[in-house]
Amino acid sequence: MAASQPLARDIGADREMPSARDVRVMLVDDSLVVRSILERIIEQSPGLSVCSSVASAQDALAYLGCEPVDVVVLDIEMPGMNGITALPLIIERAQNARVLILSSNCVEGGPAAIEALALGASDTLAKPGRGSFSGRFAEILTDRIRSLGQQPQLPPVAMRIAERPAPRPAPIAIDTDQPLECIAVAASTGGIPAFASFLAHLDPRIAAPILLTQHLPDAFMEFYARQIATMTSRRVRVAAAGMAVEKNCIYIAPGDAHLLVVANGRRRVIALDRRVVANGCCPSADPMFDSLAEVYGPRCAAVVLSGMGRDGADGAARLKAAGGTIFAQAPESCVIWGMPGAVSKAGIAAATLNPDAIALMLGSFLKGRGRP
Repeated sequence: MAASQPLARDIGADREMPSARDVRVMLVDDSLVVRSILERIIEQSPGLSVCSSVASAQDALAYLGCEPVDVVVLDIEMPGMNGITALPLIIERAQNARVLILSSNCVEGGPAAIEALALGASDTLAKPGRGSFSGRFAEILTDRIRSLGQQPQLPPVAMRIAERPAPRPAPIAIDTDQPLECIAVAASTGGIPAFASFLAHLDPRIAAPILLTQHLPDAFMEFYARQIATMTSRRVRVAAAGMAVEKNCIYIAPGDAHLLVVANGRRRVIALDRRVVANGCCPSADPMFDSLAEVYGPRCAAVVLSGMGRDGADGAARLKAAGGTIFAQAPESCVIWGMPGAVSKAGIAAATLNPDAIALMLGSFLKGRGRP
């Protein structure tokens, strides 16, 4: 019988030891060719170091039980335990590591990408065909890894916030005499599990419609809507122009347009806008919050969840000026505290809490005048 293969290659044994600031990367892919290419790309990128390169999820789990890793680059299609099955186990075993799914299944519109994000992956990227790993792909890959690896460490299993026990009651309440007529949520990287946690803890007596701008390609949105529908009794729809905004419904911005609400007499209807905004995002939460400031004002609550950049911060400021209430996700439960951090640092958030606690705080509106 042949000797067993080593669990992890000693990458770069002849190079200098990585600096303390290097992002430690684990590669999990059954293709030796792909791993070799990725190793070259990562090792040639300043600040990144491959600490482990393994061919199976089982080997990855064994390594993670012994050594620290910052970012796990994980394939989906592998013999034995596939990447989707292994993902929750890797997140739990890796504790502070972020997981970047790199798979040919993560092409635009692929449901595997949404499933991976919902299970706690920090990001996904489509694996290119052979001969296409250089150039732009290499830049995108290393930028994604570096961004994820340089984020503050999370407490163990923080990514699995949707599975946590019900939290203690929120420590403070929002002082409002206004009914809650609309909830608007902005999210990007790490936002899918955060929104699941928020939704799971929202008081069912709150019937206000929910508008969600989640940064995802347009082709993902119908699948994502179906996934959200399994978590709630609310009706879930990808927003289309002219839809009436109704209670107990969730409207998701399509991936190629900003989601707005406009007044049409006494009715509130969806409008879509494809203009380019300053932050470059499409969909962007800034136009959504702007429209809600005009239509709902103090009867709207905005929730800014995990995500890179500052999308939503400017619109949230305008909504705050119109009397709306703003919440930001706390850094300890974020994959990336960019978007909520921008809101919190601007001083416009009524509270900066984990998504479950934000949901509980919205119960304060039930004590206001009128019904939501």
